[in-house]
Order: sequence, then structure tokens, then C-alpha cells
Amino acid sequence: MRLCRFGDGRLGMVEGSNVRDVTAALDVLPGYRYPFPTYDLFIANLDRVIERVRAIANSSAIQPLSTVQLHSPVANPSKIIGAPVNYQKHLDEVRTDSQLHHDNQQHMAVIHKTGLFLKASSALAGPSEGIALRKLDRRNDHEVELAVVIGKTANNVSRDEALNYVAGYAIGLDLTIRGPEERSLRKSADTYAVLGPCW
Repeated sequence: MRLCRFGDGRLGMVEGSNVRDVTAALDVLPGYRYPFPTYDLFIANLDRVIERVRAIANSSAIQPLSTVQLHSPVANPSKIIGAPVNYQKHLDEVRTDSQLHHDNQQHMAVIHKTGLFLKASSALAGPSEGIALRKLDRRNDHEVELAVVIGKTANNVSRDEALNYVAGYAIGLDLTIRGPEERSLRKSADTYAVLGPCW
């Protein structure tokens, strides 16, 4: 099952080139008063939502996917975590391009040395929302990524148990403003974390 968010807060189930409007499945989400939880309610209740989607899908309205505006399939992530320079071809590219390592190869942030990095959740955008480039006097780069949506609280999870925490996968587009500042700052501009079209 592939789910998407579209239009004005609608939930869709993608079927080929069409989308079924299964927004009514969101009625199973619990209501909250302030202070709101620091996680995405949809992801936290995914099993219940999917069960309801299956129950109502056949009677739900269908429209062509090409006619809807797609948003990030995850609306309110508590955090966005990235893995820097995580494959050899990109590492080789960074080493040979001074615009990427800023004449400082000693401090290149590769995953096996520096671990992960954070992007601000305010950087999140959907595929129909467009990208607002910043710092046009600098190089802006983009990389297509495999995005993994974590479905429940995780900490120090073993390799054998890791997939039990995955709610789904999506296509991600990671944008970066090149420069000497700390990586998370250069990657956290609004719209610099595109996710979707569905998961």
C-alpha cells in the first residue's frame, strides 16, 4: 500500500496513476490538546490508519494522481536525520572538488568518522511545493536519497531488530548550500528536504 498526502490535508492511497481519497481513515487518530506530542500522530498510529484505509478504500472517490498537489507524506517528523558522504563514489567526488571540501580535506564529514547529521524539520517540503533556493552566490547541490520513515521510538537498536522500527520508505531529495558553515545549518533552509511523492 502506498500512501500520500495531497490537497488540503487529504490522505490518499495511490493505485497506479490514480489516488483514492481515504481521508476518512484519519478519524481513528486520537485527539490532543496543548501541549501536543513531539511526534507525528499519523505515523504513531499507522497500523490503525491502515486498517481503516483497507476498510473504506473500495468506496472511496478516485481521481487521477496527476491532478492533485502532493505534499510530504510525513507531515510532522520529530527530526530529520541524514547520513553524510555515505558511498564511495560521492566520497571520491568530494575529495577531487575543492568547492565541496572547501580546501580542507582533513575535515571532510564522512559517515564513518562523523556519524549522522540533522536537518531542521522546517526544511521539509512535498514534491508539488517547489524549492526556494537560497544563497544564490554559492553552489547549491542536490542528491536523491532513500528516505526511511521510522515508525516508533528507537534508541541503540540492534542490526537484527532495525527493520522492525521501519514504517516505510520514500524518495528524498537532500539539498545543500555549499560553504564553510556547519553542515546542518547549510542543509536546513526551508524546502531543502523534499520527501515523497508517497510511501
